[in-house]
Amino acid sequence: MNPLTRKLSPTATRMIRMDHTHVMAQYHKLEPGMNDGQRQAIVRSICAALEIHAQIEEEIFYPAVRECGVSAPALERAVPEHDEMRRLIERVRSLDGQRDAQDDALNELVNGVIHHVADEETQVLPAAEKFLGADRLAELGAKMTQRRLELARPRAAELAADLARAAPAKTALMAVGALVAGTVLVKALSGSHPAQRSHGRDAQRT
Repeated sequence: MNPLTRKLSPTATRMIRMDHTHVMAQYHKLEPGMNDGQRQAIVRSICAALEIHAQIEEEIFYPAVRECGVSAPALERAVPEHDEMRRLIERVRSLDGQRDAQDDALNELVNGVIHHVADEETQVLPAAEKFLGADRLAELGAKMTQRRLELARPRAAELAADLARAAPAKTALMAVGALVAGTVLVKALSGSHPAQRSHGRDAQRT
């Protein structure tokens, strides 16, 4: 693992909590009088954030938690709940242009996410912190950061545009700058380490 990636990354459990907070913060930006362009940007950003978050958990975090012997009802439900979440995301997207129906679908999606988050933050994350330990959580956080950037890179322009529409100008500038910096970091890490280039190509095929 590249030392720079590890240094810049939060731990795995901190990253997951940050993702949960980010999605809920985006959801609470939605207001009845909001124009359609800004509203759709927020909806798209919520859906994209949830998809990337779920894939990272399933590929990296959940297997590591299971390997250390953690068994919790919330962990067993996690992937089926992600599958239901993906179904609802597709429904939200299919209702683009139908504001009331899309609002209902989005509310259903977020209600499911709230229950998932509550279980994960009270069962899975404390167990992971107890049994994995600080060093392992830091290592996993670095892997999750690398994978997040790989998953975001193909849609970086779309994500940046939505961030710009959904946030106040100063906040958007900072967020887009962070996204661009993350993409540059992936390219730098990939260019410096042939083994990592091969790993990244394999990961894209998963």
